[in-house]
Amino acid sequence: MKTLSLFIGTLGLMAASIQLNAQTKPLDTTKIYLDKLVASKNPADHVLLNGQLKRLAAANDEKEMNMAINYYFQLKNQKATDSLLEVQLTKFPNGMRARNKVASDEIFPLKTPAEKEIAYKAWIKKFPPSNFSGDDLITYDYVTSSIASGYAEQKNTAKAMEYADKFLVDFWKGNAYSSLGQAFYRTGDLKNSALFYKKATESAKAYYDGKLPNENSSKFAASGYPYLTMSYANVLYEQKKYNEALQYAKLATTNPKTASPKTNFQYAKILMALNRNQEAYTKLEEAVKSGKADDEMSATFKKLYTKVKGSEAGFDQYAAEIRKGIIANLQQKLSKEIIKKPAADFTLTDLDGKSVTLSSLKGKTVILDFWATWCGPCKASFPAMQMAVNKYKNDPTVQFLFIHTWEKTPNPTKDAADYIKSQNYNFEVLMDNKDPETKINKVVSDYKVNGIPSKFVIDPQGNIRFNLMGFDGGNEAAVDEISMMIDMARKG
Repeated sequence: MKTLSLFIGTLGLMAASIQLNAQTKPLDTTKIYLDKLVASKNPADHVLLNGQLKRLAAANDEKEMNMAINYYFQLKNQKATDSLLEVQLTKFPNGMRARNKVASDEIFPLKTPAEKEIAYKAWIKKFPPSNFSGDDLITYDYVTSSIASGYAEQKNTAKAMEYADKFLVDFWKGNAYSSLGQAFYRTGDLKNSALFYKKATESAKAYYDGKLPNENSSKFAASGYPYLTMSYANVLYEQKKYNEALQYAKLATTNPKTASPKTNFQYAKILMALNRNQEAYTKLEEAVKSGKADDEMSATFKKLYTKVKGSEAGFDQYAAEIRKGIIANLQQKLSKEIIKKPAADFTLTDLDGKSVTLSSLKGKTVILDFWATWCGPCKASFPAMQMAVNKYKNDPTVQFLFIHTWEKTPNPTKDAADYIKSQNYNFEVLMDNKDPETKINKVVSDYKVNGIPSKFVIDPQGNIRFNLMGFDGGNEAAVDEISMMIDMARKG
């Protein structure tokens, strides 16, 4: 399932890969023209845009049709997107969409790397890589990466190495090698895990340093570098190669894209292993003062305090002062972020089929939490959200609604119910399923959500006062933040 989820995650790149595909100059020119029409507020330009997209949609060149699909997707015309995808499969039976569909439907669902290998060999006979070029070859890398990682998890190193040598697209090698590093790590094979994390880091660094073309593909490859440095540092730490680990951990803690309480904590652990406790204390203190330290960080900080200060004396008072500062900073932050705009009304059904309408909850402070069963950060935030639900369980003026959206399976209601039940959460879950006609998840679209988890706090008058996206903190900090948002929303 890990390798399958990797592919499904990378399928999120499919829309972007249309832009990443090697394109001829005429297509580049067309894209520039279409972008101008999309950005225009002139109705006449919108008419021109529709005409251009219809022309591309009817083209006998698959890349032109792909461009039409990409723009319909950007314009949130899901009906046109889905319709064209079906036409593309029929019109180009040996094309890239047909090739990708076979990979998705007939290779990735297979359970073992050996089964995938057999299917892969038949697949490349039907869709030879030589029929494609440039970045469009990335689909072959998705498949070989899945096979390589599967063999790594079975501790079949020779086979894993064999398929690792088949990667074709340079800009994606950082991802592919990282996946292999992770697979070897899960089996406890730190030697090979370190080998592939190093290869991944080196591959991404070439793009991060700006030495390769300034294209979307290069930007994608470069974006992974800061995160890979910490993953590699973690493996080196477990190998007890502390000095080398420190070099890579430092890169992650000083990079604004990755600097966080978690990277500070990893850096502090390496410093502790080198008996540089005062430096570790300073670094971990930053994480604790951010208000986003989890239980492990907090416990480690207390141990470090004792080592550095010589005893636990004064720790509780100091911790209380830190918490007081965190709350004050949070108050200041939220005072700047509070907004006021009408919340879009909706009616959705819960897991038992009962209808719930937002406007019927006026007079209450409502917290909407958009999530999905495939969303890791959503699920990571749920223990904190359960703590928040428990905190307000006896307050009839506060209502939490967990809205499942952007489903990826045929049975989203059952999937959501099974997950909530398996984790013993007592959430009120509503289903924002795709409209059968428009193919759009209407509520998440109405709230203009770009990523999940995404939380909205709505005041008793029906106005959105806060929108919080993502999850990167400890449970206590998350509950503090939601609680303060609720209090501020209630007060108006």
